[in-house]
Amino acid sequence: MKRPGRRGTQLACLFLLGCVLFNFPLLAIFNVPVRILGIPVLYAYMFAAWLLLIVLLAVVMERKD
Repeated sequence: MKRPGRRGTQLACLFLLGCVLFNFPLLAIFNVPVRILGIPVLYAYMFAAWLLLIVLLAVVMERKD
């Protein structure tokens, strides 16, 4: 059986990070009736977390090991 390489481990960690970022405890914290620059905090958090995951995914995929 082939073991996952370092990249596979990093991608699995990114998946788990995404699961944590987009589930109950954190979403409940940001679900408040406050706006930042006219954008609800929950939406700002979700787009920021999404951007973070995309950037981290790009870093992992572009890195040469």
